Parts: sequence; C-alpha cells; structure tokens
Amino acid sequence: MKAVYINEFGGIENLEFREVDDLPDPADTEILVNVMAAGLNRADILQRKGLYPAPGGYPERIPGLEFAGRISKIGKHVKKWEPGDRVFGITAGGGQAEFVLTGENQVAGIPEGLSFAEAAAIPEAFITAHDAVWIQGNLKSGESLMIHAVGSGVGAAALQIAKAKGIKTFGTSRTQRKLEKCKEFGLDLGIDTSGNIEFAEIIRNETGGSGADVILDLVGADYFGQNLACLSVKGRLMLVGLVSGRKAEFDMGIALTKRLHIIGTVLRARTETEKALATQNFIDDVLPLIASGSIKPNLDKVYGFQDVGEAHAYLESNASFGKVVLRF
Repeated sequence: MKAVYINEFGGIENLEFREVDDLPDPADTEILVNVMAAGLNRADILQRKGLYPAPGGYPERIPGLEFAGRISKIGKHVKKWEPGDRVFGITAGGGQAEFVLTGENQVAGIPEGLSFAEAAAIPEAFITAHDAVWIQGNLKSGESLMIHAVGSGVGAAALQIAKAKGIKTFGTSRTQRKLEKCKEFGLDLGIDTSGNIEFAEIIRNETGGSGADVILDLVGADYFGQNLACLSVKGRLMLVGLVSGRKAEFDMGIALTKRLHIIGTVLRARTETEKALATQNFIDDVLPLIASGSIKPNLDKVYGFQDVGEAHAYLESNASFGKVVLRF
C-alpha cells in the first residue's frame, strides 16, 4: 500500500508518499479501512520533526491521527459494520496511508451528504473538543465557555458544538481575521491577544464578575495565571495544548478559594477502550448535530497525498482557518 512516510525526522523535505508494507487482515473485532481522506494536524508536524513519537504499536514514520474511508475487510467477530460501509475515526498513528487497521468501536458512520474530505476534517478536532469540554469539563446548559486559540481545529469544533447547544462563548486568538471568521460560527465575544491583552478583566466584566465556567486552553503557560483569575467559582480549566510552554507560576490560593478543577487531557495516548468510549460519546451527542446540518465541517484546504509537503508548509504558516485534509 502507499503512505505518507517520514524518511528522516526533521524538515518537510524528508516527507515522501511511497510504497510501504501491506497491513495484515483484520482479526476478531478489527476492521480494515480503505482510506479516502485523512486530516492533517500539528501533531503530524511534531512527529515529522521527531518531537512527538507515536505510541507503541503504531508506525513511527507514518503519521496521521484521523481518517475517512470505506471498510475493506472485517474481523470474524465484528458486529457493527460490513465491507463497503463509509466510516471515519481516530487512530494513534498511521492514518495517512491507503489502509488503516482499527477497532470496530473506534469509528463512526459518515452521515449522508458528507464527502470523505469533509468527514476526515471531523474526528480529531470534534472528539477532542467534546471529550474535554462536555465529558471531562461537564459544561452544562446556562454556563459559559472560553476557548483559547478559538480559530484552531479543536477550538472551532468546540465553538460549533457550544453554539449548537446554546452556550455563551468567549474566544481568544492572536489573529483578528480568525476572530472575525469565528463570529460567523456564532462566537459571542472575540479577544485579540496579539498585544498581550489582559483578557481576565474583560471576561469578568462580561460575566458580571462571575467568570467563565469552563476554559478550553490550547495555548498553555502564557495564559495560566489569567485563566485562574477569570474562572468562576467551581470553574474547570481544561489543558489541551502547550504551544506557549509547559511551565507556569501557580497561585494555589486562587484554586483553593474558587474550588477550581484543573484537568490535563490528551487523546492520542489513551487506551483503545478509552478511545472507543470517547468515540461513542461523540456519536451519541455530536454526530446527530452533524447529520442534521446544525454543525458543518470547517474544511479549509484539500491536498493530494502526493502533495503532503505543501500541506505541511501551509499548516505551519498559521494561515489556515479550519482543517487541512489529504485526499487520495
């Protein structure tokens, strides 16, 4: 089969689209998916650079955390699917290949009317956002959500789910253009943080002093102190990204006084059982909103698999708004 392959860890020039070993036939409850499209994520860039190795059991040189395609073969104990079914899902690696071997409980059926490219833009961003904000963060009706890097894939996914559920939303970005685009998705208040704006005071004013109930943070250290300052009593801080650093000063007195919950979460390193549960929660709560058209995939650009280098360059430029997808 063909796959995106990292010849050496480092620059874009080390990427190839080449022949690799075929995968084995699916066993027991596994399915073999013929991939038609695969999402590109910043994790793939880090893996290419040698900074984010794949978990054990997954190919270290074939990136890809999400995919969409048709089931080619099924294991003898598979009950949910048949060959030919259109599915999409997450994986810990190897998604940017002609075939992916995965568990039957780690995929969802693609709604009618959705292309493979659109479907490939959904799993990683929407499952991550839903699991972090609604499952672990327990965001409820009547509460508010603040999203850092709201124009990112996960940020925009959280925004879309929140607006479909009638949640009041605040978002930050260092790019005014992305904030304007997010307003089209229903963002109630956008804050441009390119000038090191003190967003905590803005949020307290907007909420009558109570603060945001849940913060989805894809930025990290730079925002940690202000996050604590603008969370509500019993607020939940969901730490998902660390692009600004991993170490910050921690005023534990604020956490105690407000009875805060600070939760770190990743999706890639979870067990197969945990990933299956996150996928099922997404199927139950979010997939109906996608099927009805209440949520639409935010697809920016589609590249052929052979143009993976151009796709990496575009994603690294920070010019993208929405998902970048590779298509066979």
